[in-house]
Amino acid sequence: MRESLIDVTRLVDRAMQGRLPTGVDRVSLEYVRHFGDRATALVRFAGQWIELSEADSERLFAALPKPGHGFNALVRRAVAKAFVRSVGRQFSRPRFFFNTGHNGLEKPQYAQFLQRSALKPLYFVHDLIPVSHPEYCRPGETGRHGVRMNTMLRTGHGVIANSAATLAEFAAYAQSSGMPLPATAVALLAPAQLPAPAPQRPMEAPYFVMLGTIEPRKNHWLMLQLWRQLIERLGEAAPRLVIVGQRGWLCDNVMDMLERCEVLKGFVFQQAGCSDAELATWLGHSQALLFPTFAEGYGMPLAEALALGVPVIASDLPAFREIAGDIPEYADPLDGRRWAQLVVEYAQPHSEMRRGQCRKMGGLALPTWQAHFQQVEALMEQLRVAAKP
Repeated sequence: MRESLIDVTRLVDRAMQGRLPTGVDRVSLEYVRHFGDRATALVRFAGQWIELSEADSERLFAALPKPGHGFNALVRRAVAKAFVRSVGRQFSRPRFFFNTGHNGLEKPQYAQFLQRSALKPLYFVHDLIPVSHPEYCRPGETGRHGVRMNTMLRTGHGVIANSAATLAEFAAYAQSSGMPLPATAVALLAPAQLPAPAPQRPMEAPYFVMLGTIEPRKNHWLMLQLWRQLIERLGEAAPRLVIVGQRGWLCDNVMDMLERCEVLKGFVFQQAGCSDAELATWLGHSQALLFPTFAEGYGMPLAEALALGVPVIASDLPAFREIAGDIPEYADPLDGRRWAQLVVEYAQPHSEMRRGQCRKMGGLALPTWQAHFQQVEALMEQLRVAAKP
């Protein structure tokens, strides 16, 4: 019998819809890779918690990173086979239980089910942004995320945070809620292993990249206003801006600018969908990644850019300094004048500031998945020891 159970409901649901993996999904896929040979898969469907057989779990874990044409049929067959034996099941054997994507935690019955079981939940907390910055999130998300955090605190045997900054916010939330903090670990995330950029530049003019879903927190609005001013001041000499990301929520003003502002046309481009190879090429030939976000639990685009040797101009956030120290150029996300100065400077073909950042990257050791899972395994061993009589 395998020692762990992994809730893959979010991964399965998104894969069956043909949706590309988000940063949250990439983390969950790494947990599947690392623990797959010691775990079985759990899929929540029709009100039931359905544990797949070891053989079907292996097939599902193997298919999840790159779901092919037969993926949906594979899932339906495996769930159908396991459904009958899952009805009314209580999960009475103590095992570690992973939920790494926040999925389902907002439902009261999730915590109720776990409290009746012998499972030992291990949760991954990505951020508390809907609680700490509700103005950047969909209506109602603050309440839902609060329930997710409460579920982690009430039922979690252990909680893994993606940064010390995230863990500090989670601990403060626990204290303000009057709930004890479970055992915790900080395990930084490794950047995605992007392929080498194509040798040919995707555009001749110097350009910058913004990477991430278009939503208020990412601060696209400031960049578009800044770019309009640069174009009006510099004309054809203005650098270009490539926005890699799909439309998100509460972003009508940004989309209106992208679609209707004549000044931006020919200077600002949106790439709604991007393969890893295309992303690597866009990033690899850019002057810098621009990351003027207001809040982040981690900031994977920053790590991905630095892994490719690409300079970064970013908001001065604690999580970013955890990942990259003083290597990026930091600026206040509201200081439009400073962002404009840095963009103009980094757009120069022989920018000394850009060269200086590239030199500083030589000593950077980015987080690895091996180090990440060393922290996770240490937390699990700590819990095993604590459970012994």
